[in-house]
Amino acid sequence: MTCSHDGSLRVWNSQSGKQIGNNWWNGEGGVNAIALSPDGTKVVVGTEDSEVLLWNIDTEKIIWTGQHAGDIECVCWNQDGGRVVSGSSDGTARVWDVESGKTVLEIKTGLRGVQAMTCSPDTSMIAMGGYSYTTNTDEFLNIWDANTGKFITHLKGHTRDVDCLAWTADGKTLISGSIDSLIRTWNTTTLQQINVLTGHSSIVHGIALSPNGRILASVSWDETARLWDLENSQPIGTPLQHPGNVDCVSFSTDGKLLATGCSGGDAYSWDIAPIVREAGLDELLLNTNVS
Repeated sequence: MTCSHDGSLRVWNSQSGKQIGNNWWNGEGGVNAIALSPDGTKVVVGTEDSEVLLWNIDTEKIIWTGQHAGDIECVCWNQDGGRVVSGSSDGTARVWDVESGKTVLEIKTGLRGVQAMTCSPDTSMIAMGGYSYTTNTDEFLNIWDANTGKFITHLKGHTRDVDCLAWTADGKTLISGSIDSLIRTWNTTTLQQINVLTGHSSIVHGIALSPNGRILASVSWDETARLWDLENSQPIGTPLQHPGNVDCVSFSTDGKLLATGCSGGDAYSWDIAPIVREAGLDELLLNTNVS
């Protein structure tokens, strides 16, 4: 499933690359963000028209609609699928009850805009990244209590806006990508930085974890996608070249295909198994958790 600034929401056959059926959505404004529910039955979408839309995948119908005062920049689910979180250019995040569609929490983040978010696997925390009111700060990445909406801490290190986030399944490591072209990993127990992954030469706009949690994929406005071994923070293979800025990335459920979305309106599917094997890291393809 893909979303686009052209206002469409589309479903594709990942093997043939052909669109399945008609567009689900043809809104007047662009669609900025999309996230599949943990059980695969629903999808939440964020639009440039300030709307949060929850869809039923089987019926292709909208279940409920929510509203912010600004563009919706990012959306995510908590681990049990009971709540959806949305972040907006109005500087707020909202936590929604999936069953009722009502706002459970509204968090005034202190950021000028919320660009990225992810929930901890134990559903107790929300990490949020974005852009600040001033460049004279390194407070682009914040942790919040998911139940009370109270601020916990800043994770300081990035020197520019944080555009993407991912939390490992064991809950021990948070990963962030930034306009500063760097990827940072954080120990969420000690709240200290672990490593800095270097290699991209421009904005890191998207990251994703493989289903077994061993491989990180990152995409950048340097027109590449990269794979990383999270055990040693080293790159796997050579960058995957694109014809333009790369905005988003996702793994297939078996971890062997990578999907990327690129400026110019195209999405790509990559078979990464040969890349991993050529690097002599066959074990990273083993014990993949298929859901």
